[in-house]
Amino acid sequence: MIPLTKGSETIQLAGLDDPDFTDRDTYIQESMVQTKISNMSLSNEYCILLSHRPEMFEEYVSEEVDLVLSGHAHGGQFCVPFIGGIIAPNQGLFPKFDAGKYIKNNTTMIVSRGIGNSIIPVRFNNRPEIVIVKLVCD
Repeated sequence: MIPLTKGSETIQLAGLDDPDFTDRDTYIQESMVQTKISNMSLSNEYCILLSHRPEMFEEYVSEEVDLVLSGHAHGGQFCVPFIGGIIAPNQGLFPKFDAGKYIKNNTTMIVSRGIGNSIIPVRFNNRPEIVIVKLVCD
């Protein structure tokens, strides 16, 4: 965790290594992510978490992270209008967190479609993107 200070305001910038889960049990994966975030000893200051895996959104919410910047889903690789992504790594068919903005309680997660591909070297109806986030102090 790195504190970024301007004047009297501080933002915490934290990051999680992309875990290479050897155990496919979702409960164990969730516990590992929660433990890693807890071990960061985050304060009550605004926190931006960089984490590759959007499917762990509930863990970010439970740890009261303010803003999560994520990717990994490649926008669902293939997209169907009005439905969204078809498949995403670690989320399977019709992923819940494929791209865009998700809000729960006081946690906001931005999932970028990114500029690369997954195992499949093709995108369909799913343009690459680079996300720009502008933080505004109230």
